Amino acid sequence: MEEDVETRKISSSFLRDHSYATEADIISTVEFNHTGELLATGDKGGRVVIFQREQESKHQPHRRGEYNVYSTFQSHEPEFDYLKSLEIEEKINKIRWLPQQNAAYFLLSTNDKTVKLWKVSERDKRPEGYNLKDEDGRLRDPSMITMLRVPVLRPMDLMVEATPRRVFANAHTYHINSISVNSDYETYMSADDLRINLWNFEITNQSFNIVDIKPANMEELTEVITAAEFHPHHCNTFVYSSSKGTIRLCDMRTSALCDRHAKFFEEPEDPSNRSFFSEIISSISDVKFSHSGRYIMTRDYLTVKVWDLNMENRPIETYQVHDYLRSKLCSLYENDCIFDKFECVWNGSDSVIMTGSYNNFFRMFDRNTKRDVTLEASRENSKPRAILKPRKVCVGGKRRKDEISVDSLDFSKKILHTAWHPSENIIAVAATNNLYIFQDKVN
Repeated sequence: MEEDVETRKISSSFLRDHSYATEADIISTVEFNHTGELLATGDKGGRVVIFQREQESKHQPHRRGEYNVYSTFQSHEPEFDYLKSLEIEEKINKIRWLPQQNAAYFLLSTNDKTVKLWKVSERDKRPEGYNLKDEDGRLRDPSMITMLRVPVLRPMDLMVEATPRRVFANAHTYHINSISVNSDYETYMSADDLRINLWNFEITNQSFNIVDIKPANMEELTEVITAAEFHPHHCNTFVYSSSKGTIRLCDMRTSALCDRHAKFFEEPEDPSNRSFFSEIISSISDVKFSHSGRYIMTRDYLTVKVWDLNMENRPIETYQVHDYLRSKLCSLYENDCIFDKFECVWNGSDSVIMTGSYNNFFRMFDRNTKRDVTLEASRENSKPRAILKPRKVCVGGKRRKDEISVDSLDFSKKILHTAWHPSENIIAVAATNNLYIFQDKVN
């Protein structure tokens, strides 16, 4: 990161557009693969759309950062649980890529109940010259076959196929909120409100329950699991966050059921800030390990916090995302916005943090310079290669020309899902039903 976030110029491109959007078109997850060449989005309609980065050409060097549709497929369908008389939504809650091992790509996608492993592969040749069937696929009359033919492969237009290789079902009573691939690449975990299960990629009919916080009497329930993630390098370590604003780090070497955490991260509450909404806004909506594995980042309603794994009693950094909303919590409670679940992401070097806000704003915090910037993802200011201008929110008093009043923020426009390219300054921002790609200005 050569420049800090306040002075960096960020140019934009506008990817996924539904002018007449339906509920099914709302993007519910965004994820780059390990190289950053592919970008996957999932939506409320159960679809996965994969974008591929343009290869650089001598004639059009600026197109290198552009992403175009590579493959679209229906990952999940709506279902009905007849035992509980419940509809199961097709909405994609999370997508996680597996590292590429061969020419094909593999990704995990999940809705509320079922995780699926998808294989995405290319085909540019087709076999011709079968003995027992003709070119249209019809069986030939055996009496007409007088000679043996050797089938040959002929070139054809490139086809990208998505096929489900594994379906991991029937293991979650509650809604799945997280999936995380382990660094051993043999296992992954899925977390719901009260339990976390460990799966082997080869075994679909059995999983191991590694965390269970369900009380014997559900009336004694005081917290739920909100997010979970494996350590990027140590396959035995994972963290999960709770609705009480706490983070537990667990070591699977200790016992088969990780009901006793190895570390417990919690910040003491400031009594002067105590209010009716304290418990709601302290609930953690996302938890992410840094790429180095040294830090954990958590997002609650108003802040992003960075924790050092070696210090459990308080975070080492706290960033205010939209502190100007503290006075609006009552109306945000009434319109249910206070329960929105914002995600947070690291850049490739763990030096910058990004997370979303309202009014299609998203925030970036530079950990080294302590500078921050508010940017807007909207169709008006996102013409291809347009430069994004920093935005400022004004709280009371006189409003400058380029500022926006806190009272005129649109709470229906929210950026919950973002992703950062693993090695470059390219970000993906999902603004309801539109996907934007922003990158460093290319001269």
